[in-house]
Amino acid sequence: MATGFVFHELYLWHNTWNWNQVFPPSLTVQPGTHAENPETKRRLRNLLEVSGILDHLVTIKPRRATVEELSRVHTPAHIARIREISDRGYGDASSLTPLGAGSYEIALLAAGGAIKAMEAVITGQVDNAYALIRPPGHHATADVGMGFCLFSNAAIAIRHAQQLHGLTRIATVDWDVHHGNGTQAIFYDDPSVLSISLHQDNLFPANSGAIAENGEGMGKGFNINVPLPPGSGPGAYAAAFERVVIPALARFKPELIVVPSGFDASGVDPMGRMLMNSSGYRRLARMLLDAARELCGGRLVMTHEGGYSEMYVPYCGLAVIEELCGHRTGVEDPWDQLMGQWGGMSAQPHQTAIIDQAAELVKNIN
Repeated sequence: MATGFVFHELYLWHNTWNWNQVFPPSLTVQPGTHAENPETKRRLRNLLEVSGILDHLVTIKPRRATVEELSRVHTPAHIARIREISDRGYGDASSLTPLGAGSYEIALLAAGGAIKAMEAVITGQVDNAYALIRPPGHHATADVGMGFCLFSNAAIAIRHAQQLHGLTRIATVDWDVHHGNGTQAIFYDDPSVLSISLHQDNLFPANSGAIAENGEGMGKGFNINVPLPPGSGPGAYAAAFERVVIPALARFKPELIVVPSGFDASGVDPMGRMLMNSSGYRRLARMLLDAARELCGGRLVMTHEGGYSEMYVPYCGLAVIEELCGHRTGVEDPWDQLMGQWGGMSAQPHQTAIIDQAAELVKNIN
């Protein structure tokens, strides 16, 4: 298999300032490091190089998305606001989403990187692709940047695939620990896009991502949320894939699958309370690859989202990319065996009860 890889040094230059995790400094909040800082992405890229797997990937050079391409998803006012803040040199996209000088141009490069990954898969240059892009995108709605996200990278790439390449049925499977509210909002009334989000229940945004949010209008039935309880591990995620994600994909029959890929559901991530490990992510990637081969000629695109453990994101990312390209590097995840021995790694009754409810929604897809 040929796997494309998108990355650019400028992704690491997006400036989220000296906030303390998610709070701006003040007389009672000591300056620190923003949660969405470059280090997890830098260390993932470094491990890909050290492991030797970069030699097995096809480099895809990103470009800046155009305003026209952004406008397929975002309002002119939102695009102008992000540019104005960036030109000013400092500001907040909405709430708790700081950006700095050059962030607008870097966000264009992130959206353009998602587009280039999408094009490479659609045209057959590669079988699948991973876009290690920044800033992330799955919380950004048409008119608001939020949750560290400026523009909705995956949604922009999906609209590009539809309008320039004629695809009519695209599925998204978001496994970030936070609800993919932006992707949901953008496609909520659109039956051409099946949006699935597996996330920690009521984590972020608050009161978002309930099972009852199942689409509206023509899009009724084409949005599925699986709000897993805190403490859900690889067993619960695998059960959700087996009972909800894979059957939904099979019923929808997409021409391409897009994964907003966050690794913040890991058991050591500071921004979530789940128990996923690299083996768990590897298993999910394998299930998606098998589904993609059966349903859409293997066409699968992943766009990087969250993940805030500097020490652990690299191992989760490496496991997924190894599955994408079908090459094992032999690099061992030093945490994997330890985490595999933790309690609660298998699916628990209260978790499967939620999965049972979500599974009922699959029948609404037509």
